[in-house]
This record gives sequence, C-alpha cells and structure tokens, in this order.
Amino acid sequence: MAKKKKSALRLLVINLIILTVTGFITYLISNQLNQSRFVRYDGFDINMPVNFAIHGIDVSHHQSTIDWEEVKAMQVKNIRIGFSFIKATEGVGTVDNTFKKNWFNAKNAGLPRGAYHFFVASKSGKTQAENFIETVDLQKGDLPPVLDVEVINGTSKKDLQARLKEWLDTVEGHYNVKPIIYTNVVFYETYLAGEFDSYPLWVAHYLVQDKPRITRNWIMWQHSEKGHVNGIDAFVDFNAFNGDSTDFKRLLIK
Repeated sequence: MAKKKKSALRLLVINLIILTVTGFITYLISNQLNQSRFVRYDGFDINMPVNFAIHGIDVSHHQSTIDWEEVKAMQVKNIRIGFSFIKATEGVGTVDNTFKKNWFNAKNAGLPRGAYHFFVASKSGKTQAENFIETVDLQKGDLPPVLDVEVINGTSKKDLQARLKEWLDTVEGHYNVKPIIYTNVVFYETYLAGEFDSYPLWVAHYLVQDKPRITRNWIMWQHSEKGHVNGIDAFVDFNAFNGDSTDFKRLLIK
C-alpha cells in the first residue's frame, strides 16, 4: 500500500507540474498575441489595434478644410475609415466654424457621421443642449449625438453632474435617442462613474496596446491623436468601434 501511495503522489506532482507549465506557456502566447494586435500602419502613421473591424476619426476646425472623398477612399491594407464624428458646438453659443461644411460633405461622400458638443461645465446644461439642437439636424443613418466632457472649469462634482444630466435629458428628449458620452478614463472614474453608467461610452485612452483600461462597457475607443488621413492636412484622432458591422448598424439612428 505504501508503494501505491508514493506512486499516486508522484503522478499527482507530475500532473501539477505539467498543468503549471502549460498554463504559463498559454499565458505567454496569449500575452504575445495581445501585444501583436497593435500593428504599425505607415499609411496612417500610427499603430492600429487590428483586433477591431471598424475604425473612424473625429474632427473639428483644427483639421481645417477636409477632402471627404479622399478620406472615404483611403485604404491601408485591410483598414478603411468607417465613420467620423464632427464637432458641432461648444458651450452655450459657440458653433464650430467648419461644422456645416464637414457635416454636408461627410454625408455626400457616403461616410457615416456623428456630431459632438464640447461641454463647458460652468454653464447651464439645458442652454448648451439647446445650442446643439439648434445646430444639428440628425437624420436616419447618422450616429447618436455625443457629449464631450473632459474639463470641470472649477465646477463642483455635484454641479457638473447636474448640468450633464440636463444636457443629456434635453438632447435625448429632442432626438429620441440616447446620447453617447465621450471622456477619458481618469475623468470618467473621477466624476462620472456610478451616475452615468447607463450611457454608451466613447473613451479616450492612449499608450495602451490592446484596449482601454476601464472596467465598464464601452463602444468607442479613441486610441491616438496623431494619425494621418488622406484629404486632411493635420493630425487626426483615431477611434475603434467595439463591435462588428451588425452592432454598428444597430447603433445608427433609425
């Protein structure tokens, strides 16, 4: 009986060693695959997260005049620009001076488009929402409206959240579609987490290799602000959509 017990123990130890070594090798392979998913695309002049199927950009007056036909036509390997978010408004009265031209020309080029509002935390959320609504005519096939919030302007967390809710409620009530919130990981976790978790999230997080480091669900990831695109003579923000073509179509306004 003693010999049988020693043999069984020896077999158990061997199996544990095999499992440990196998698990470590699997981890190394998986880690390497994750790292390899960020690949240099010289045409865009940045590393691209190739484990996502749909990629897009966001623009404002900082990109000046844009040739949207060239943007739509550009392809590097298997990646094309599949959507664009365009700055529409800021604060209570500012309208981006390139919005109307970009809004029209993006649609004319056949590129799915969305509009965003840059939020000024010290101003009324409702008045800012009215500025956006007066400026943006969302149509079938457009992306949902976006609230870009990334600075507090000396505002308290309580007041910031109240004004954000005013904007979100007013815009959702007008367009009958739930807005997307855009912000960075640290800002979301500091000021928004727990209060705005039901909203679709477009998150900015640079210098990471596989996905943004945030625990909640997200639909868009802005992974670079230094990309290049044909038809635009300036740096461009690049984004990846977290889903397939069916998910993307489901997101568009019906």
